[in-house]
Amino acid sequence: MSDVSEGRLHEGALALDCDVVVVGSGAGGMVAATILAESGLDVLVLEEGKRLHAAVHGKMRQSQSLRHIWRDGGMSMAFGTGGTPAINVTMGVGVGGSSMVTGGVCLRVPEGILAPWSRELGLEELTPDGMDPYYREVERAVHVEEVPVEMQSRSTQLFGEGAAALGHPIRPLTRNTKGCNGCGRCNFGCPEQAKMSVDLSYLPRLLAAGGRIWSDCLVQKVVHEGGRATGVRGRLLNRPGRKRGDRFEVRAKVVLVACGGLHTPVLLKSSGLAPFGSQVGRNLTLHPGFRVFAAFDEEVRGWEGAMQSAYTDAFEEDHVTLMSLFIPGSVIAATMPGAGPKHHARAATLPHIAMFGAMVHDEGPGVVRRGIGREPFTTYRMSKKDRAAMYRGIRLLAETFLAAGAKQLYLPVLGEDVFSPDRYRRFELERVPGARIECSSQHPLGSCQMSRSAGEGGVDPDGKLWDAENVFVCDGSVIPTSLGVNPQLTIMAMATRIAQKLRGRYRALARRAA
Repeated sequence: MSDVSEGRLHEGALALDCDVVVVGSGAGGMVAATILAESGLDVLVLEEGKRLHAAVHGKMRQSQSLRHIWRDGGMSMAFGTGGTPAINVTMGVGVGGSSMVTGGVCLRVPEGILAPWSRELGLEELTPDGMDPYYREVERAVHVEEVPVEMQSRSTQLFGEGAAALGHPIRPLTRNTKGCNGCGRCNFGCPEQAKMSVDLSYLPRLLAAGGRIWSDCLVQKVVHEGGRATGVRGRLLNRPGRKRGDRFEVRAKVVLVACGGLHTPVLLKSSGLAPFGSQVGRNLTLHPGFRVFAAFDEEVRGWEGAMQSAYTDAFEEDHVTLMSLFIPGSVIAATMPGAGPKHHARAATLPHIAMFGAMVHDEGPGVVRRGIGREPFTTYRMSKKDRAAMYRGIRLLAETFLAAGAKQLYLPVLGEDVFSPDRYRRFELERVPGARIECSSQHPLGSCQMSRSAGEGGVDPDGKLWDAENVFVCDGSVIPTSLGVNPQLTIMAMATRIAQKLRGRYRALARRAA
């Protein structure tokens, strides 16, 4: 018997009742749902995507994983304005959300970024000391541990050698893993049950506490009247090809929205819960990311070892974080310049390719609007400081690989051929228009940010939507500012805090709903 009720297998209309309905089962939704269920509340989680187990992840090719657990096959976009690159935004979909497709990185927000939340933004409880117990609880639950040095790939080791030579040594990352063997498939669903994504770490607790979860349920509207929500409505994805089929309705005393930084604002807007002047959908940050490939004489075989194992924050003042990664060889080969025999020859050098990435601690901001149907239409404009950090990050990656002995560089610049060391040194990177930079993001944050007033953000300091009495938001969209580090741990810590706050307010909310 499945641990999850699968909407794709249900025939006919569906009507359910609960105390709290949670829309989304990722790092925010699953954590909050578990804490509320363990408090004795009747909690129901609705997830648009499928329920896939580790055994299924192990059998799928990477191209299949992209279709099944990456939203839009990994092709969601934020459209750049004002000299900003178009940014590919990758997100997970399925029971476990984006926690299924991360590299597992779990870092606390640096104190220099967290401290202004209370001092400047008026979020008085969000101090390093105030957040510490929530971080600790999550770190225990998902088994955060340091990546052993021996699990570093040769790609990461080479970058580390160059970084040490330049005086900014890398250090080990911490990840939510237990028994990781370094297979490098983190982005495609862990086949070994070693990455403690929330479907492995929190879902069993949710079920043990009596919580329920339905997959294949597309929530289309939060139902509300007079500033109070009464539940949600949507369609089961129970027709061939996961097409929308039978209707469902869930009646609840509290609605908790956790659809992620792009889809939470769209659901709220579609439901009429973002009136004119609302900050819902604004203030989006993305952590724009870039990669550099480097070719070495030696065989690197960068896919062997942990996908993400080391980083350096030595350039925080430049608003840049450098972090190890290695994407699938098929993707690397597809992005190499050239065509025909020339391209095939370059793709054949894949075993000699190393890779490292950089991301910008950005100011943005971006805006999430409702596009066609329920899909977000996202625009994003880098500040002058962000653009400078972008070029700085690419330079740091390239120069570090050269210090390690790289013979060729592949920069993230559209239309450019491979770079020899001499050609790179002559290249005026900073004169390249932003639109020609290849850019991606895995961290859409802040589009419903926590704030001390409705004029500054989408939710109050406890995660309650300013424009509704009993609607809460619990995902990356509530994060007050860009973090400069991977947000997974902070989203889970914030979800823990929001759930505990909601638990304390539930009785009063339920009385008013009666």
